[in-house]
Amino acid sequence: MVTVISRWDRQQRQLRLQRHGLFPRKLGLSSSRRKLFRSLLITLAIIAILPPLYFHFSLRRFHQIQLRNCGWMQSPPLVCAHGGDSTKAFPNTMNAYNNALSSGVDCIEIDVSRSSDGVLFALHDRDLQRISGNSTSRVGYLTMEEIADLGSSLQHSLEFHDVNIPTIEDALKFVSGSVRQVILDAKVGPPLFEKGLAKDILSV
Repeated sequence: MVTVISRWDRQQRQLRLQRHGLFPRKLGLSSSRRKLFRSLLITLAIIAILPPLYFHFSLRRFHQIQLRNCGWMQSPPLVCAHGGDSTKAFPNTMNAYNNALSSGVDCIEIDVSRSSDGVLFALHDRDLQRISGNSTSRVGYLTMEEIADLGSSLQHSLEFHDVNIPTIEDALKFVSGSVRQVILDAKVGPPLFEKGLAKDILSV
C-alpha cells in the first residue's frame, strides 16, 4: 500500500513537531548562519584590504611630493664658470678657462668686447680697469695691439701673473670642445657700441 503525502501535509506535520520542540528549524538556522558567515568574511576582507590600500596611496602621495620638491635632481642645473675659474687665475684668461675645465664645469661664460679697430677680445671693461689701474679705461678705446701690450707689460704687478688677454676666436677654440655650452656675453661699449657687434660675434 502506497501512502501519498502532499506538500501541505508535510508542512503541517513539521509545524506540529516544531510546536512541541521535536523538529528544530534547521533550514532557517542554517540560512542565517550562512549569511552571518558571509558578512563576517566580507568585513574581514575589507579590513584586510584597507591597510595596504592606505599604504599604497600614502606612498604614492609621498613620491609625488618628493618628485615636486626634488625633481630638479633628475635634471640638475648647468654649472657655468663666469669668465672661467677666477679663484686662481685672472678672469677670461686661458689659465682661468683651463682651471674651470679641470673642475668639470658644464659651461663657460665668456665676456666679449670689441677694440677700437674691431677685434673681439675675451675681456670686460671692469677687468681692463683692474689690469690698467685706470677706472675710466674702456676696451673700445684701445686697439688690438694696445690691449695685447697692456696685459704683457702689467701682469707682474698683479696677484695673477698670467693676464694675457685672448681674442674670442682663441678662447672659443680652447673651450668649445670641452664643455656642453659656451655663453658669450656681449659687452656694448664705445666707440661703435652695438653697431654690427652681433654680426661680428656670429662670424667668429
